[in-house]
Amino acid sequence: MIITFFDIIGIVYKEILPTGQTVNSGFYCEVLPRLREEVRRHRPQLWREQTWLLHHDKAPSHTAVLTHQFLAKNKIAVIPHPPYSPDLAPCDIFLSPKMKLKLK
Repeated sequence: MIITFFDIIGIVYKEILPTGQTVNSGFYCEVLPRLREEVRRHRPQLWREQTWLLHHDKAPSHTAVLTHQFLAKNKIAVIPHPPYSPDLAPCDIFLSPKMKLKLK
């Protein structure tokens, strides 16, 4: 499994999970500091101006109390995900073709 964070420019951070690893709130909170560092390195203007936003769906690891506490403590702004919104599945359009190229 691969966790991927991207924006309109491209992939900001990706992480390959160890075999058998599930994405629970504890693991997700371990990934988020690495994401923050990659945003700082690859999107310095957004980092300096503190204008980067995180958009994730309503997966249990994203909605857990531990995750919300981490996001609040680190002042990470989250864009709310509307329910039942197929328009907000950009991985199908943006990410899948790029992953297929890399896997070839």
